[in-house]
Amino acid sequence: MGNGEKHGMLPAEIRRLLQGEILIDLAFLPDDVIGAKGRIFIDAGLEAVWNSLTDYDNLSRTLPKVVASRVVARNGNEIILEQTGRTGIFFFEKTVNFRLKVTEKDPQRIEFQQESGDFSVYRGAWILEPAPKGNGTLLTYEAELKPDFFAPPILVSFVQRQDLPGILRAHKHRAETLSRDPA
Repeated sequence: MGNGEKHGMLPAEIRRLLQGEILIDLAFLPDDVIGAKGRIFIDAGLEAVWNSLTDYDNLSRTLPKVVASRVVARNGNEIILEQTGRTGIFFFEKTVNFRLKVTEKDPQRIEFQQESGDFSVYRGAWILEPAPKGNGTLLTYEAELKPDFFAPPILVSFVQRQDLPGILRAHKHRAETLSRDPA
């Protein structure tokens, strides 16, 4: 990422997103933490994307690998969310449970941090930006994660590379559906 580029992305990255690519970047951070970033272009306005992301009680219906999701407390723009998900690949499949503190910051940023659960580190944000020329939304997911159970960083990285495109595609599908049929 350069300094001051629009959307914090290079023009080539924006072009790839507008052509339908999903961009995934993974990083090995200190203490076996994995940094994950995913980006996608959604042909819907910010409001539809926001509504898809914040429909917390229905995420298990719209997102792959989310088994259960429910709001347990809400105080203004702060939400406590309990989720159960499936993670892993092949013979290494595990059910994970966690409680997130979610902070909604205007209609363009949702931050989350695990309060308790199966990760020693799980924090990040969803960032919504108007696409160039005002058509659609660029959605970015950024997270740092480290399971609290044995999982080598290379495996965690591989699982993120496998799962993140499906999650982003599901939000794209849901937001574009909401945009066409706002009922």
